[in-house]
Amino acid sequence: MLTALVIVFVLAYAAIAFEHSLKVNKSASALIGAGLLWTIYATLSNDPAHVGKELSETLVGTASIVFFLMGAMVIVEVIDAHNGFEVITSKIKTKKLSTLMWLVGFVTFFLSSILDNLTTAIVMVSLMKKLLDKRDDRLFFAGIIVIAANAGGAWSPIGDVTTTMLWIGGQITAFEIIKGVFIPSAISLLIPLVVIAIMLKGKAVISPNNSVQNTKQNFTNPFEKNVMFYLGLGALISVPIFKTITGLPPFMGILFGLGIIWLIGDLMHHEKEEDKKHTLTLVHALSKIDMSSIIFFIGILLAVATLEHTHILSAIAQWLDSTVGNQAYIVILIGLVSAVVDNVPLVAASMGMYSLEQYPTDSFLWEFIAYCAGTGGSILIIGSAAGVAAMGLEKIDFFWYVKRISWLALIGYLAGAIAYIIQYNLLH
Repeated sequence: MLTALVIVFVLAYAAIAFEHSLKVNKSASALIGAGLLWTIYATLSNDPAHVGKELSETLVGTASIVFFLMGAMVIVEVIDAHNGFEVITSKIKTKKLSTLMWLVGFVTFFLSSILDNLTTAIVMVSLMKKLLDKRDDRLFFAGIIVIAANAGGAWSPIGDVTTTMLWIGGQITAFEIIKGVFIPSAISLLIPLVVIAIMLKGKAVISPNNSVQNTKQNFTNPFEKNVMFYLGLGALISVPIFKTITGLPPFMGILFGLGIIWLIGDLMHHEKEEDKKHTLTLVHALSKIDMSSIIFFIGILLAVATLEHTHILSAIAQWLDSTVGNQAYIVILIGLVSAVVDNVPLVAASMGMYSLEQYPTDSFLWEFIAYCAGTGGSILIIGSAAGVAAMGLEKIDFFWYVKRISWLALIGYLAGAIAYIIQYNLLH
């Protein structure tokens, strides 16, 4: 049975990794893999009732992550529908490319710690099209946006899917992950920023002659735009506080905040004509969220759970410990692998490989995994959702990124990893 489970998982994982070559959506591969794995486990197990109980327990943990992600995605869509992100982007004005690079890097870094790194990358890369005329300049900016978005998401419990998974799973707490990973994440961004800023020194910002304005039809005034922007950000930021005060899981806090935004939105737009307020409603935002990604998370988490329940992951962890030995090297390797394959199943597998009894909440292993899995994806353009989004928006060539950006991302990644190890040893 164990051999069959490993073969099915490897095939499903390969289908996910080669999604574009196979032209089969990774969500389909994840769901089929999960279905086959649980079917094999149930039919070849001596205790189907026990397997059913394990599936029910797995579903509770999976639903907690999915509800949280859905709530966060809807809030982001509502802010975007009101053009709320212009509250930040409209303040970015400078005539020097190097100065603009620093501004964009820091705005992306902190914005992605509140939003998810994918949304932040889309917002910032789209903004560059309005600010920069030369495509070569925009490509360098897109590269630094990918690095900054992934670095910013790594140190926040709500900034990256993998960090959120660790937070909801109890492997990390909000305050400790911010305290422990912020400096390494900042270093992983600062090194590429310094190098690219030097390369762009002395160059002026060349704006498009015909500035491309936002063509999205919008029926909000500045007051409504600001209300939804700050309300949405407040709802996202308050989730860790809600969890700390009440002890309730994060998805309850995000749903509570979503309800408040829904109520205020309906009251604020109730006098508008139906056709004008439709695109501003939560109902419309629900229809715009990326359900394919949600389905993928469900499939991959259910699939990985079978390997956890059958103790395959714990056996792999023991093999790595005996072969590689050094825990830091193992986690750095996980981060490098996340540049090639999706970091969600990697982190899900890591959560199954190592138990909380052996590695308690906020231990070295979990914080370091959050850093490495979050920032390692920047090394290749296909290694993160932010990279794939930038690749599509600016038509970035894979090998251009490898030649111009990958080495910077790798140096930043390794420097941040070393900084975390030194920091941890000093503080512990």
